Amino acid sequence: MSEKNREGKRTARERMLEQRAADEASSRRRKKLLVGGAVLVVIAAAVVTGVVVQNERSKPETPVAAPAGTIGDKNLVIPTGSANAPAVLTVYEDPRCPACGIFEREFSSTIDQLEDAGKVYTNYHIVSFIDRAVPGKGSKIGANALACAQDAGHFRDFHDVLYRNQPEETNDAFGNKAVLLNLAKQVNGLDTPAFESCVNDGKYGGWVSSVQQDFDKSSYKSTPTVLLNGQPIYPKNGSEEITPANLVKWVDAANQGKQLGTTGSNGQAPAPTSTASEANNPSPTAG
Repeated sequence: MSEKNREGKRTARERMLEQRAADEASSRRRKKLLVGGAVLVVIAAAVVTGVVVQNERSKPETPVAAPAGTIGDKNLVIPTGSANAPAVLTVYEDPRCPACGIFEREFSSTIDQLEDAGKVYTNYHIVSFIDRAVPGKGSKIGANALACAQDAGHFRDFHDVLYRNQPEETNDAFGNKAVLLNLAKQVNGLDTPAFESCVNDGKYGGWVSSVQQDFDKSSYKSTPTVLLNGQPIYPKNGSEEITPANLVKWVDAANQGKQLGTTGSNGQAPAPTSTASEANNPSPTAG
């Protein structure tokens, strides 16, 4: 078999796994370089570093302005689908994460269908850690735009548009607000003065930082991280690899004998009447 044909047979899942492994290896290399470089300047920087660390520690962890309809502790989670669906799908993603882009391009239509059928209530944690290692602000500005879309009632559609048009990780296109506003034109009803102002003003920048801080405290260190009813299913659920067909199978098995939920238009979750979904998926803490 030629190399070209062999490449053509690689599945999106395999590419996603390879990309995630590459991301993690790159992160480890960057950490080693940072540690090595820090040794050379540790004495000169000691006082400054102490001040910076102390300032970081002294920042109050108080609730910040959150987009409408967010849920969970401090309203850091964006939900889609039906709040009374019997299964909860939890997704941690960064707008600049290449593996997240591969995951979404393969699974978004399946997740949308499961939501529309009242089978799953998806809880999104939009994190922004890639900006720390790769030049640019696309993670934070992209996450803020997603928060603005949630505020406008169009999160799911804009989320899908963003990942379908995701640039390379080193291309900080999402750091350009004009790019995000142009993509918003693909979502009916989102291209409004209120959304434009929300994006341009970075209205939910504090909320974006709070979501990332919550992720930093968790036991999850990579994206995408995907859980079904609190149990990890990415990249495997037991011995089975995650695929769209398997995801449907696992959700149906989890929902067996349970009543399906109801959902609003475009998969936008109605305001939950209780916190039952979060009870099934508590915010993780570092071990």
